[in-house]
Amino acid sequence: MAAQQFERTDRIGAEMMREVERVIREDVRDPRTDCIFSITHADVTRDLRYAKIYVSVLEEDKREPMMKALKSAAGFIRHAVGQRIQLRYTPELLFQLDTSIEYGVHIAEVLNQISKESDSKQEA
Repeated sequence: MAAQQFERTDRIGAEMMREVERVIREDVRDPRTDCIFSITHADVTRDLRYAKIYVSVLEEDKREPMMKALKSAAGFIRHAVGQRIQLRYTPELLFQLDTSIEYGVHIAEVLNQISKESDSKQEA
């Protein structure tokens, strides 16, 4: 029973990811959302009351305005998603900035730098 519940919330989370991104790109008219972004993950609670939506914004200077725009448009986005997904209750959307991609790039750069330093030490 518990495995089925987690599987269901995972499926709903994946569907929420797709639909939230589609609504933001197509229906939200806020100019602060005109940037390069991606919905990276959606965590839906087991009771389907809340969905934490992780958003990755490429341009660093547009992150804060984008998150403010999403938080102010959360009710509109929730209503639009509710019309697209057939659920008894549409989860309340909580937007969270996701910096994991940026962190991964930083780690790759650090590893690359360490590799170059070790190669130069071996040559000397």
